[in-house]
Amino acid sequence: MPTTVLHDPPVPVRAKLAAAWASFMFFYIYVDYLHLYKPGVVEDILAGVVFEFDISQTFVVISLMLVGIPSLMILLSMTLPARANRTLNLVVASLYIPVSAFNVVGESWTYFYGLGVVLEVVILAFILRSAWTWPRTSASTDEV
Repeated sequence: MPTTVLHDPPVPVRAKLAAAWASFMFFYIYVDYLHLYKPGVVEDILAGVVFEFDISQTFVVISLMLVGIPSLMILLSMTLPARANRTLNLVVASLYIPVSAFNVVGESWTYFYGLGVVLEVVILAFILRSAWTWPRTSASTDEV
């Protein structure tokens, strides 16, 4: 019986970026969600404190923005023109590396938070590499 090779078409950069942002969002949200299982966290939340921050409208608006921006990057990665898409992905992924690293600062559960940060940063590095190496085509000289 002859063997066949699976057809493996190249994945467009836009799709890679959107998938990476979706993956990033899963880790980003689940680290926050699983954080609730840490003893004492729920009591702190009920007392109005998250980490060292008082829960206020400002806190929740900033938190919503921190989740909302990567969520929008899924859509924007599929819809923006290539140049703007590339630039925005490079900027936002670069800014989210320290945001992700902040999760491990001062925490006692270093394996949990460390794993979360490593996985998030690996995905952000993939986004940076994919955007940085976006394929180029030479400009057509017929359209002068």
